[in-house]
Amino acid sequence: MVTGKPLNIMAVSGSLRADSSNTAILKYLQKAVPQHNFWIYDGLDKLPHFNPALDTDPSPVQVQDLRDLIADADGLIICTPEYAFGVPGSLKNMLDWTVSSGSLVNKPVALITASSVGENAHASLIKTLEVLTARVVDEGTLLIPFIRTKMNAANEITDTQTERDIQNVLTALLAEIV
Repeated sequence: MVTGKPLNIMAVSGSLRADSSNTAILKYLQKAVPQHNFWIYDGLDKLPHFNPALDTDPSPVQVQDLRDLIADADGLIICTPEYAFGVPGSLKNMLDWTVSSGSLVNKPVALITASSVGENAHASLIKTLEVLTARVVDEGTLLIPFIRTKMNAANEITDTQTERDIQNVLTALLAEIV
């Protein structure tokens, strides 16, 4: 992979479930790049509901912490399920908090949607990221339908093609950052 100065990569799981396959994918990616600073954001459930009246200076502490983490990141990778044919509310809430700050403007972002189906959330997130003027990485998006059939009971990826596809998303993100 990429050599030289360690990169700062922020990962966001769209699932709050402790045994989430999406979080497991991010942990897998984290192990794949020990030479980089790769952290998984754990504040999704701590963000207040988006309210434009609260989007002031200073903003709520949790929101400012989120914006600081994004600012420190060279790139982001989002891995999310689809809920009720849409984007999980907590993930959409997080993205809403980035609108006024411009946190994602020109920030390289990779997107993996791993769910039973996922195509609606995937398409919606790509549009949302484009509206936020994030730089959605070419070849850095991946839709993994029926994710649970591609993992074992320990949340390890068992499907070699899926494993390759996930690694390719990470490679594309790293190439975009450098």
